Amino acid sequence: MRSSSGVSIIHPRVRESAEACQAEFVSAAPFPHVVIDDFLAPDFAAALLENFPAFERGNSVGDDGKPGGKSTLAKIRQLGPAWQQLDNAIQSPEFLEAISKLTGIDDLIYDPWYLGGGTHENRNGMSLDPHVDFNYHPSERWHRRLNLIVYLNPEWDAQWGGCLELFRDPHADARPARSVAPAFNRCVIFETSERSWHAFSRIELPPEHANLTRRSVALYFYTKERPAAETAPRHTTYYVNRQLPMHLDEGHTLTRSDVAEIKQLIEQRDGHIHMLYAENTALRQAQDAGLTGHLLYLAKRAFVRFRK
Repeated sequence: MRSSSGVSIIHPRVRESAEACQAEFVSAAPFPHVVIDDFLAPDFAAALLENFPAFERGNSVGDDGKPGGKSTLAKIRQLGPAWQQLDNAIQSPEFLEAISKLTGIDDLIYDPWYLGGGTHENRNGMSLDPHVDFNYHPSERWHRRLNLIVYLNPEWDAQWGGCLELFRDPHADARPARSVAPAFNRCVIFETSERSWHAFSRIELPPEHANLTRRSVALYFYTKERPAAETAPRHTTYYVNRQLPMHLDEGHTLTRSDVAEIKQLIEQRDGHIHMLYAENTALRQAQDAGLTGHLLYLAKRAFVRFRK
């Protein structure tokens, strides 16, 4: 059964400041967003953390088909009463209306399948390149409109990395326009669009905290309609490799740290290229398979032989 009051999980102070939050959201650079500390009711946030799933329980297989340092779990109702309460709350009309008041985006739709969302956990050394998200729900004709992320890290220093980064244009900018540390019960809500470039910086934990992980819950919201000026053809998540750090300029003497960072950037770029080649190969194999593939083969053969 749904909670009788979906807004009960939100800290009362947040609801009271909805008008100010919306003003901040609409005017924020480099694209609409708002950062809200102590977003959830304190006891509720603590309950989510206490019942956060073990890394091994989630899906840690990366885009390359191999186990990696990121684990996600979409079936959050399996995690106990607190997570069931979260799921009940965020689909309620009261909660959706509260988020609309915080952002100015009306008629929001909850995703019952948590596609791409749910719990996220990242280990030491992980990072995420700048990207814009897929713009339509994978199985519905819904426009993706909002990402709502709540961080669940009671012990975290911004110097350890893992900070959410918001970019104006990652094709040109080496530095984000804004960086947000993933502090406990901090919520970031941002509009998903063709310019909502975001990432998170590489996690570099000190030896005494090497076993910590970056934990969060990611919730995505949709609408059936979107202003025509903001609408684009359907696409998947689009990544951009990071630029070289600004200090790596003519005359600079490379340090050991610089060399390590350059190697990491090259490895990430090579990995991205390898993934694109693998996707291209898979598409060609699918294209060649079955009756459709055979007919396409015959059509290509005929074209080559008779084009003269």
